[in-house]
Amino acid sequence: MLFITIQELEAAINYWRAQSPAQGEELILSKEASALAKPYALMIVQGSQRIPVDILDDTSKDAFSRFILARNSF
Repeated sequence: MLFITIQELEAAINYWRAQSPAQGEELILSKEASALAKPYALMIVQGSQRIPVDILDDTSKDAFSRFILARNSF
């Protein structure tokens, strides 16, 4: 996979939010959802529909890869 669409990134964030709901009064996101929220926000601000996978940091790549594995196992 060379690119990630904004829809895939949103689905991954929602997956991690379902796996580990936000915590505390501050509604702190899980490590995975938080890592994916950063590139998602940039995509919204820039009006991008897709981003290259290689611009993601290691935490974001790991969270997205684990989401894809979980999605494909259904």
